[in-house]
Amino acid sequence: MNLEKVISGFFIILAMTLNFGFFYGDIDNITHHSKYELFAAIVVNLIATTLKLGDKTQIGSVLLATSLVADLQLIAAATIWTIGSAVYLVESDVIVLVVSLSGGALLANFISVILYVGDTLKSKR
Repeated sequence: MNLEKVISGFFIILAMTLNFGFFYGDIDNITHHSKYELFAAIVVNLIATTLKLGDKTQIGSVLLATSLVADLQLIAAATIWTIGSAVYLVESDVIVLVVSLSGGALLANFISVILYVGDTLKSKR
C-alpha cells in the first residue's frame, strides 16, 4: 500500500464530500449552508491542491487543474459571502451566488475524484 496515495485520495475525496455538504440544501436558505463547512471545504481543497503539486504526469496536471478551479471558486464564494454579509446583510441573492459557486467547485471536485479513481484502476499493481 502506498501511503502517499492513501493520504492524497483521502483529501481529494474529503474535499468533495465537504463541498457537497455545504452545497446540499435549498439554494436560497442560509440556514442550510454553514460558513464553517465552507471554510473547512476551502482548507481541505487547498491541502488537496498542495498534495497534487509534485505529480509530473499528464493526469497529475489535469488533477491539479481541477483542484485549482475548485479552490478559485470556493475562495470566490467565501469572499462574496464575506462582502455580501457586510454590505447587504446576507440577502438571498448573495447566498444563491455563493451556493452556485460552490456547485461549480463541487463539479470540479467530482471530476477530480473520477480521474483519481480512473488513474488508480489503470495503474499496475
